[in-house]
Amino acid sequence: MNEVELAENAQLDSLVIHDLNQQPVLAFEEDTFDAAVCTVSVQYLTRPVEVFCELARVVCSGGPVMVAFSNRCFPTKAVALWHMGGDDHHSEIIRAYFTRAGFEDIVSQRLVSPDDPMFVASARSPG
Repeated sequence: MNEVELAENAQLDSLVIHDLNQQPVLAFEEDTFDAAVCTVSVQYLTRPVEVFCELARVVCSGGPVMVAFSNRCFPTKAVALWHMGGDDHHSEIIRAYFTRAGFEDIVSQRLVSPDDPMFVASARSPG
């Protein structure tokens, strides 16, 4: 999301604009967050393992991290690996990111939806 879109969200107390592809290091102390969510954007990460390692660092031990994705993307923006397979392959990719970053209790599921399929991969921050 861009700054304008984020600023229009009345539920936010604050916002941070940060390009993870330019700088995968998150500007937060260790154990800053109880949980983290990445929604329909994992397929655009050019350094995903580094980003997932950062999530492991900033989410408290045992805290949940969830990655939601669908079978849609902007083809010109998604990384090549994402284009190499279908829904099951995408789940495997995210499981591999979690595994490489040391996450535990990794689970992938397809959510019931009358529209496009939606998937969630979740794990617990290492502890």
